[in-house]
Amino acid sequence: MRKTFVVALIGAAFAAAAQAQQEVKIGVIYPLTGPAASTGAELKNALELAADIVNNGARIRDLPFAAGGGLSNLKGAKIKLVFADHQGNPQTGATEAERLISQEKVVALVGSYNSNVTATASQVAERYKIPFLNPESSSASLTARGFKWFFRTTPHDDLFVQNQFDFLKELQEKRGIKIGAIASFNENTLWGNETTKLQAKLAPEKGYNLVKQVTYPAKSTQLTSEVQTLKAANPTLVLQSSYLGDAILSMKTYKELGFAPDMILANNAGFTDTEFIRTLGRDAEYVITREVWALDLANRNPLIKEVNDLYASRYKTNFTGNSSRTFTGLMVIADAINRAKSTEPEAIRKALTETNITADHIIMPWKGVKFDENGQNVLGRGILVQIVDGKYNTVWPFNMAAREVVWPMPKWSERKQP
Repeated sequence: MRKTFVVALIGAAFAAAAQAQQEVKIGVIYPLTGPAASTGAELKNALELAADIVNNGARIRDLPFAAGGGLSNLKGAKIKLVFADHQGNPQTGATEAERLISQEKVVALVGSYNSNVTATASQVAERYKIPFLNPESSSASLTARGFKWFFRTTPHDDLFVQNQFDFLKELQEKRGIKIGAIASFNENTLWGNETTKLQAKLAPEKGYNLVKQVTYPAKSTQLTSEVQTLKAANPTLVLQSSYLGDAILSMKTYKELGFAPDMILANNAGFTDTEFIRTLGRDAEYVITREVWALDLANRNPLIKEVNDLYASRYKTNFTGNSSRTFTGLMVIADAINRAKSTEPEAIRKALTETNITADHIIMPWKGVKFDENGQNVLGRGILVQIVDGKYNTVWPFNMAAREVVWPMPKWSERKQP
């Protein structure tokens, strides 16, 4: 009897080891509750779709891992996502990163959308020598820290803010639209503060009159005084960086106070979340925002529509620039683990440094994915989209535009009612 019991224990141990070898655990840290919960839900959907494709396949010809069957170089091991909720709190993000590494024994981390949370969570990963793949955070300083284990697939704000001023210059040259006084309106975490500094530096260099810079506390419940200050500066153009709750609140406050500049040129984040248009309806119209993805670019890359159709059939909504980047991020880390032929962190890190994915194998309108010595993807690029008729339409670069820019925005009283 005792011998049978021992054999059973040994068998169970071997079965557990075999099961462990069949799974590759990747920790993902996102805002699943709190003000950015709807964004976190979209990112979670994107991650689960990507993992499902790796594990079970999809009938899409040029998509990596479309054959399914798991990670081929690891005997078909399946990806298992282990989710953590940072709630938009940097300290919580760091705590969850440590838990995922030390308790869940993940081989890599993906996250974390909010730049200030990405900063703290990736510090933990660096300390533990665990690869950290960042698909969405755009604060330029994240890849200026000399980290060895941090990799970012998205372009960052040095490029995005530069893109905005390039757009304004081309708008004047090609459309004859002159830009008057400019103001900025940014949240005050790492992302917003760095953007404010970049705008202050680039505006005078590019010959623009930046008359006011207004910052506000992230997760504000009212923005009346800040918008009044902005309105008093009388800008023709507002450059804005806001997460979802703040983006929606600011637009409602603009309307309530009758503030109507010629244009709001946003810096992604809340302005590209599905809930932005869904909540505001026609009050979201005509805003221009920087982006990294648009469905209308499928005429240049059929893979965009094919994968979006898969996402839409499952979740009843289209990809956004946020969720498409997150999807791409997981596919990139899966590719690295597979090429590493190992779950050892150093082998995965080395494989990431050797990443060279071409444009025809990703759903982003980039030249591909290839990291420099700082872990920054050097093949990414930004676009600008404008909300017209409830859809995001590519308007810049002009040679990629799906429609002409509407400028200026109609005043609130001139807009069509539903």
